Amino acid sequence: MTTDIVVMRGVTRRYGRLEAVSELDLTLRAGECIGLVGHNGAGKSTLIKMMLGLVRPSVGSVLVLGEDPAAGAAARVRRELGYLPENVALHPSMTGTETLAFYARLKRQPVEANAALLERVGIAAAARRRVGTYSKGMRQRLGLAQALLGNPRALLLDEPTSGLDPALRHSFYEIIGDLRRNGAMVLLSSHALAELEGQVDRVVVMNQGRKVADGSIADLRRLASVRPKVRLRLPRAPRAVANGADCWAGWTQGAGGVMEFACDEDALSETLRGLPAAARDIEIVRPSLDDLYAAFQKGAA
Repeated sequence: MTTDIVVMRGVTRRYGRLEAVSELDLTLRAGECIGLVGHNGAGKSTLIKMMLGLVRPSVGSVLVLGEDPAAGAAARVRRELGYLPENVALHPSMTGTETLAFYARLKRQPVEANAALLERVGIAAAARRRVGTYSKGMRQRLGLAQALLGNPRALLLDEPTSGLDPALRHSFYEIIGDLRRNGAMVLLSSHALAELEGQVDRVVVMNQGRKVADGSIADLRRLASVRPKVRLRLPRAPRAVANGADCWAGWTQGAGGVMEFACDEDALSETLRGLPAAARDIEIVRPSLDDLYAAFQKGAA
């Protein structure tokens, strides 16, 4: 069984004169969780539509599970995929049970497994209520349940935690962890960048239809050249800085005696060894995914 779930080579997708995606190469593998980030209009939704076979590339090739998802094998390929759109549109007059049964039949899956799936996403108690009475978070969980039908080998999730409270987000990522351990590929398209840290293996950054970065958080930190900072509190900072001017060269001084210094990763140890005994609350602040995203967007522009 191939470990390459999605392979895109030289992909460009045009809508008239607009290039929604331009000259993109991308490989997504089994067992990976990938964050797909970018501003509105960066090409994220078009990428997902091509993976689903809903649109064809203008140039280049897209293979999902070794097949063209827009060709004759489309129905078989899509049964192996789970998809959750950003805005879940569910019939308000149907109950949760009826909704999931409808999608199970579309996907040719047995409805007998649906009760356990509704329990898994936390809405079993509301399964017999009409969807029109559901909160946004409950509709999101029902949408996730339909994406999980049939134990898909690949999940394409667009803003999946929108409307979920912190406890439900934690539960969602537990489900994602189980899927990854079972070998599924999970693609998370999200604007909640801080939330993705610690949850994804890779991050793909899009800007104006182009892939501008692709790698682990550690890879992106190296690529972005955004340096970590040493932050500490120094009692009587103005006097201490004045008495040891050379020691504090390059440091910035904030309120409450807080001092901050940006340096290269390989210089951190030397910087920490040189701190005076009076320093308190010392911490190393590495660039967050938000910081990295801003750096890549600025560089791409």
